[in-house]
Amino acid sequence: MVEQRLTKSAVDRLTADGHREFIVWDAELPGFGVRVKPSGAKSYVIQYRTRDSGRSRRKTIGRHGPLMSLQQARSIARGLLADAARGRDPVGEHRSRREAPTVSELADRYLQEHALPKKRAGSIRNDRSILQKHILPRLGRIKVQDVEPADIQRLHNALRETPYQANRTIALLSKMFSLSVRWGLRTNNPAEGIEKFHEEARHRWLSDGELKRLTAALDEHRDQVAADAIRLQLLTGARIGEVLVSTWTDFDLDRGVWTKMSHHTKQKRTEHLPLSSATIDLLKEIKESRGQVSDFVFPGRSPEAPRKDLKAFWRSVLAKAGISDYRIHDNRHTHASHLVSSGMSLAIVGRLLGHTNPSTTQRYAHLADDPLREASEIMGRKFSDRKT
Repeated sequence: MVEQRLTKSAVDRLTADGHREFIVWDAELPGFGVRVKPSGAKSYVIQYRTRDSGRSRRKTIGRHGPLMSLQQARSIARGLLADAARGRDPVGEHRSRREAPTVSELADRYLQEHALPKKRAGSIRNDRSILQKHILPRLGRIKVQDVEPADIQRLHNALRETPYQANRTIALLSKMFSLSVRWGLRTNNPAEGIEKFHEEARHRWLSDGELKRLTAALDEHRDQVAADAIRLQLLTGARIGEVLVSTWTDFDLDRGVWTKMSHHTKQKRTEHLPLSSATIDLLKEIKESRGQVSDFVFPGRSPEAPRKDLKAFWRSVLAKAGISDYRIHDNRHTHASHLVSSGMSLAIVGRLLGHTNPSTTQRYAHLADDPLREASEIMGRKFSDRKT
């Protein structure tokens, strides 16, 4: 081992061996030296042993030249060697940081280890959409351990014009970073504490006139497979995802029951939905007219998979019916609102819709006014009759 007091002139005088590299260690700062390669290139290095394992570590600080003087290199080396003396491992930490996953890699792991095994297909599609549109373009290249709450807040603020989408984005990020803590990738969740935007609850459903126009547009559309899916949704109040993945074995047409398997429902529990005679007739008609060519009631292009996308179909139906500001999901609201306004109790409607929280059904409470008013008139008529 070559050792001498390193000075600028001493470093400048070092010449290449021509066959192998060598290191000259500084006599004043143990563990600090300059490496000379056969090409003549000179770089400052440190070498130390880790306190826990005793392993020898070597790290290049920088290349000798205009951008790195001996004085600068010695100052950096002194700090790194002091860290090593206190039990840290600068080389290991640098390697860990270099190999640390990015948010993009965390997203892949989230999908593979959490979403795909545990979430419904529709929820997975939503997650992928949010990742591709909002999260990865802004945060994808950042190391997971380097993401700050301010980064999350800026992303949330950038989506303020679409509060629902902004809040769903924060919810997804919060879940991803919660898992990153569990997986040992960081110690805290930077998405915690981000105040969500206020969301206006949608109260959109079809009037009797709009419902007639919609059913007429469904009858006239050339895609009757998709039309039947919407008809079944309107008749049952089911989520469109539950409708599209339904199989013939889910329906007992003799007993008039639709068994929704837990892995297809939002609440992740098996539901048994009684079917109306009109619904049973619709299902029988579907089976008789098209035959049971697939296990799925609404097969896609391949009979091995269900129909997945009704967006183009839905746009054309709404245009034909002259209906605006109305989503496929709003068909559940239409189903529920017509039941409630006809006198059905909120508790019964909530059970039909699969609501586990009664407050979810409360949005329809004001629609119960008409049957209540009609009931109150019964006593009023008795008093009126008394005067005649």
